[in-house]
Amino acid sequence: MSIWLDFLGAEIRYVETPSFGRTRIAEAGKGNAEALILMHGIGGHIEAYSKNVVALAKYFHVIAFDFVGHGLSAKPDDITYDALTYREQLRELMDVLGIRRAHISGESLGGMVAGQFAISYPDRVLRCVLNTTGGIPVVSEKGRQDLIDLATLSAKNFGKAPTHESVRGRMQWLIYERNWDRLLTDELVESRLRIYQRPDFQKTAALVFARLNKAAAGDATPDMVDLEKIDCETLLFWTKHNPIHDIDAARAALPRLKRGKLYVMKTDAAHWPQYEDDAEFNDVVTRYLQTGEA
Repeated sequence: MSIWLDFLGAEIRYVETPSFGRTRIAEAGKGNAEALILMHGIGGHIEAYSKNVVALAKYFHVIAFDFVGHGLSAKPDDITYDALTYREQLRELMDVLGIRRAHISGESLGGMVAGQFAISYPDRVLRCVLNTTGGIPVVSEKGRQDLIDLATLSAKNFGKAPTHESVRGRMQWLIYERNWDRLLTDELVESRLRIYQRPDFQKTAALVFARLNKAAAGDATPDMVDLEKIDCETLLFWTKHNPIHDIDAARAALPRLKRGKLYVMKTDAAHWPQYEDDAEFNDVVTRYLQTGEA
């Protein structure tokens, strides 16, 4: 199915934030009592949630947005691209949209941002879903090698014009190999390629991806999330084949959460569970946000 058929019923628009300029959002479910904000991973964009925005809007006022420097949002070259910057973008976006409190869910980098936001602005968070999140310790040798492999893959494309093949190779890292034929479509790859080919993204790509090189070199401390400081109910939503942070990493992180739960997806998936099995993801997240159970 096309990304844009999945998005039917959502409004794709731009809002202006005071510090970060134009922010692209996908929005649906206006009028629902509770808001849910979805945040993508590094180098990603709202299309990562094309299968979730409308489905979750049956119950929530749903907003997915492009981080600054990503997608079709503004791409300044005079800021630091880290989780704290994206945290402040989230705060400003909620202010502009008139959202006082929301459920927040983030995948990978987006999970790190969700965690940092929950710590800094606890009165603005209902429940939190950390979806195959970064910002937790890597506990296995395979995980450390996965991180090096990802940084190497990103680094070798710096300064080169992106191609369909190079973008597809990067996106293969996100999706479990047995799901490639079904999900890694030309349209999905081309949507990211078109974004990566834009002059504004080419100008800031090295800044956006710089933290991958830091993490691979072992300098990831500034990006770690102090899970012990998260007061709200929090779900670790995991997969059997998540790269870098495997199930053991999630199990090690769970006791650090005051009010945490862990859910491991039944479907075989890697780093994009919200896309690899949207039905399971949407069902579990809805149940958790409504009841606190998973």
